[in-house]
Amino acid sequence: MQHATDIIKLESLDQYLGCIIANAMQEGNQVAIWRKPKSNFLQVLLDKSGITKRADLNLEELPTGFIVHPFEDQEDQKAFFLEADSYFKIDLNLSLVEQQEQLELNAPIRSSSENAQLIRQYFAKSLENQHSGNLNACSKKDFIALVENGKQAIREGKLNKIVPARLKKKQLSDKFDLVQSIISLTKSYPNAFINFFHIPDLGSWLGASPEILIQTKGNTFYTMSLAGTQKAKGDNPMKNAAWTQKEIEEQALVSRYIVDCFKKIRLREYDEQGPKTVIAGNLLHLRSDFFVDMQATNFPQLGSVMLKLLHPTSAVCGMPREKAFEFLREYEKLDRSLFAGFIGPVNVEEETSIFVNLRTARLTEKEALLYAGAGVTEDSIPEKEWEETEMKCEIIGKHLN
Repeated sequence: MQHATDIIKLESLDQYLGCIIANAMQEGNQVAIWRKPKSNFLQVLLDKSGITKRADLNLEELPTGFIVHPFEDQEDQKAFFLEADSYFKIDLNLSLVEQQEQLELNAPIRSSSENAQLIRQYFAKSLENQHSGNLNACSKKDFIALVENGKQAIREGKLNKIVPARLKKKQLSDKFDLVQSIISLTKSYPNAFINFFHIPDLGSWLGASPEILIQTKGNTFYTMSLAGTQKAKGDNPMKNAAWTQKEIEEQALVSRYIVDCFKKIRLREYDEQGPKTVIAGNLLHLRSDFFVDMQATNFPQLGSVMLKLLHPTSAVCGMPREKAFEFLREYEKLDRSLFAGFIGPVNVEEETSIFVNLRTARLTEKEALLYAGAGVTEDSIPEKEWEETEMKCEIIGKHLN
């Protein structure tokens, strides 16, 4: 750790953050940076072990760290885990000088442009050769056909809901600066979980997720059901929202799924609030909130139990879950990788916050891979589902300049 005077030499927060990420990558370290919803702090965690670690999903037993789990379960049922060899916070409302005593910096200090170029060198050169799954961009024609297949399966009674996803590619300009994108996301989406993480074996991912999968803080367990999507319009989009029966039913299915998980573990003492309209970037969703007092219910490990039961939720897969999985494997033809998996800090400042990995981009040296899905029910209009995925891709895509 350098002396506090070295922090003063840095000209900006952007430059400081760039040095942190560039140095971590250059040294082969794993790094996670996030800003929780409605927070003014960027949180930074470094794993300097040089080992890609796997961890069981017994959250209460894990050390301070950051968890990453793909959409599909691994054979060993374990998640990737960054263990905190170093952890600190950056107050976005204070200058570097005002908080220099709390900050950490490993030499050397470089300019912002030098950091941007160095960081980019550690993004994957290409992904096609590393994965057996399909990483091709999906055409509008193919996605609409996928939605039609989903509707047909629902009409035949095989499914209640299906959530097909697609991949969109965006070329990165020569001037692309990861740090500028992170800062831009924090300013644009105050209610989202802004995150960047780099694991050499998994690549570099950037996102702004609106959806908590599970959260434990003190004795309180929390989860949400988030579904239904429309564009935010007008000066007061929350008041202008009008939901169709299709969107209301789609969200109700997710809430029902959560309640069914509670029933499986014979948990009856929970508080359900909603649904209500919430805003995430330039989109509106319907959300219900669920709270449980883990002390009153004598269920201290509820976070881990519900994490295993909930993932993947019907909001990212479909219902019934097993049949939805089978449908996606047969028709989607996409390597989702970490998209629609879950990510987040574990046992950081006595709190665990796991988010569904939505509104996310996988970064390579030349391009970003943007992922988005849409909830399909019997009443879905395929053209509108395509438009929904376009809007979701744009949430991250417009910040990748």
